[in-house]
Amino acid sequence: MDPIQLCPDLSHCICTVAKREYWDGVSALLRTGEVDEDIEQKIELLRAFLETFDCSTLRQQCEPYLVQGKTVSFDVYWQDGKPTYEVKVS
Repeated sequence: MDPIQLCPDLSHCICTVAKREYWDGVSALLRTGEVDEDIEQKIELLRAFLETFDCSTLRQQCEPYLVQGKTVSFDVYWQDGKPTYEVKVS
């Protein structure tokens, strides 16, 4: 599975963005009523990410860059069966 890219901004913290992506995936599954393994895997990764990492710590990690006007993205992926992420700042 490819990493999921989440891009917080000053109005939406990383956890809000992850939750929105999670619920968008759930809604897509419910709308179609069909099995979609890609969406199911995305939902599972986002659920694990939200349960594993502390939102406050994630916000503190990216907020200084956002205040400076920089773009921050989190690439969320599985590593050794556990959710992990890489932060990119540009």
